[in-house]
Amino acid sequence: MYYVFKDLFFPPVSEADEEGILAIGGDLNPERLKLAYTSGVFPWFNEGEPVLWWSPDPRMVLFLDELIVSKSMRNVLNRNQFKVTFNQNFLEVISNCQKIKREGQDGTWISNEMIDAYCQLHKEGMAKSVEVWQDEVLVGGLYGIDLGHVFCGESMFSKVSNASKVAFIALVQSLKEENYKLLDCQVYNPHLESLGCREIDREEFMSILENKKL
Repeated sequence: MYYVFKDLFFPPVSEADEEGILAIGGDLNPERLKLAYTSGVFPWFNEGEPVLWWSPDPRMVLFLDELIVSKSMRNVLNRNQFKVTFNQNFLEVISNCQKIKREGQDGTWISNEMIDAYCQLHKEGMAKSVEVWQDEVLVGGLYGIDLGHVFCGESMFSKVSNASKVAFIALVQSLKEENYKLLDCQVYNPHLESLGCREIDREEFMSILENKKL
């Protein structure tokens, strides 16, 4: 296991353990975060514990042409009950992702330190958000890291039914229009699978990330 101190360095992702943990320690300095995402690594840890840096194998991703929009979701979209914006209120989106209660989870992994770090990346144009509004109230959204050809999804929230799905679909449609290769969803969950996401080998993911497979 590699221990991160002050140096801006990550070992090859192939050195991650069976769980996907590649390194421990360090901080959420924006430069370290930039290096992490461009290296196929992301932070995921509990507040008060050392930062854990992950590169799981397999990796959950969405190939944009494989997005699944159910008939019921198409009906929701056609009713135009939501308004979608991009990068209009990043702080509120990530703050809601921190506060929202999730089934099977006690607390949140999004610390105040993490919010500060990602807000800095947002100011630099690397972290982006999607907002979903209903009657001028923010009811859903998501945020992630934009690498220019791959978007790394971090978290999403929903205060009313379907709002996070609307954000997800809007993001995918936008990425597809701009010829992105992939939406990185990091690790498996059944909700993502229902939207068309699937697991691929880390080697394949890294090949796409490094623009070796177009």
